Amino acid sequence: MPAEDLNLLESMPEVTHEGDGPAALPDEIMTGRTVDEMDGRSGRIPGFVVPLKTTDDMRIVEFFLVPYYGACIHVPPPPPNQIIHVKYEEGFELEALYEPVWIEGELKIERTENDVASSSYSISAENVTPYEGEQVY
Repeated sequence: MPAEDLNLLESMPEVTHEGDGPAALPDEIMTGRTVDEMDGRSGRIPGFVVPLKTTDDMRIVEFFLVPYYGACIHVPPPPPNQIIHVKYEEGFELEALYEPVWIEGELKIERTENDVASSSYSISAENVTPYEGEQVY
């Protein structure tokens, strides 16, 4: 996330829960600004899965990678620049959504919006593997 968004996040006022609707983050944190240097960068990143598309045999082939368990399921979702839209043609099985995974591939700046959330980045994954507590660099 750009430094200006990190500053906003660190100084963000307390999220309020009023009425029957979902809690909302301030508009300025939801802009989805990106870091240009991340476009085209290859590597791997850990996170949690929010399934968007599965096969008939329940293999996940499209999902949002989010920074914490329950994101997008419990509201509000993270800012778009903290969500990666992932497509993985091979698909994979996940026993529980609280199990983190590693995603490998090339990160692209690409906006995706749907009913679940919005993302500022995307990856066509080369590999998806269980996160086994390795150190993140």
